Amino acid sequence: MIGKQAVTASNGAANPTFFAGERWLVGMGLLGFALAAFCGIWTLAYGAEVGAEGNMMNAFSFDAALGIFILSTAAVLPLAGMGTRARAFFRWSYIVLALYSYAAETVQNARGFNPRFTQSANAFDAMVGNVFGLVAMLLVLFYVVFATYFFRRKTYESHQELTLALRYTMAAIMISFGAGIWISLNFGRHIGAEGNIIWLHGIGFHALQAHPILAWLTLRTPWTARVRRGVVHAAGISYGLGLLLIGWQTILGRPILEWSAMPVAAGFCFLIGLGVGAAALSAALGSKGRPASVGRGA
Repeated sequence: MIGKQAVTASNGAANPTFFAGERWLVGMGLLGFALAAFCGIWTLAYGAEVGAEGNMMNAFSFDAALGIFILSTAAVLPLAGMGTRARAFFRWSYIVLALYSYAAETVQNARGFNPRFTQSANAFDAMVGNVFGLVAMLLVLFYVVFATYFFRRKTYESHQELTLALRYTMAAIMISFGAGIWISLNFGRHIGAEGNIIWLHGIGFHALQAHPILAWLTLRTPWTARVRRGVVHAAGISYGLGLLLIGWQTILGRPILEWSAMPVAAGFCFLIGLGVGAAALSAALGSKGRPASVGRGA
C-alpha cells in the first residue's frame, strides 16, 4: 500500500517511509536510466565502439548502475535520521556530482575517448579524466559520512530491522567503493591473468537493494523481533563473506566464474541470503497482518 505517512505494522514495529522528500534525487536516478536507454539505442544503431577509446556499452552500464545506486539511496535517505541541512547538503552534492559523472561518461565515450583513463594528448580530455577522479572520491567521501548515520542509536531505535540491514548494506558499499579505488589505482578493471575487479565493485552495491527489501519483508511477517533481526544478521553476514571471497579470488588474478573453492563458497554465501529472503517473502505473503507502508514517495 502507498500511503501518505508511515503506519504501524501488526507486529508493533514502525513502518518506513521510503523516498519521502527526495523528488530531485529520484529524478537524478531516473536520468541515469534515460541516458542508459540512449546509449543502448546508439549501440544498436551504430555499434558500441566509437573512435579509438570510446565504448557506448561502457556508458550504458555506468549510467544504469549509477541510476540504480542513486535511486536506491533516495529510498533509504529518509531513514538515516539526518538533520534538514545535512540531508539537503548530501542530496544536492550528490545531484551535482552525479550530473558531472553522467556527462563525462556519456559524452566522452560518444566522442571516442575513455572518460577516466584516456591516452589522448588533448588537455581537455585529460582534465575531464582528472576531474572525474576527484568527483569519484567526493562521491565516496560524502557517502561515508552518510553511512555513519545508520550507526547512531537514535536511527536504530526508529527502525531497528531496517537500520540493522542498512548497517550491513553500508559495509558492503564500502567494499565496493574500495574496489572502485582499486580500479583507479590499477588504471583499469583487469588484474593478474584473469581477474576482473568490476565484479567486486558491482556486486557490493546491490546490497543497497537486497538488504533493505529483506528487512522490509520481515516487517510484514508474524515473526518476533528477535527472529527478524536474526534473519537480517544471517543475510548481512553471508553477503559480506561472499564479497570477501570474491575479493580474494580477484586478488589472486582468477575469474569469479570458475569451478574452484572460493567462487563456489561465495555462491553458497549468496544462496544463504537468497534462502532467508525467500523464507521472509513466503512468511509475508502468508501473513494476514497489515502490510508495511512505503510512504507517498518523492
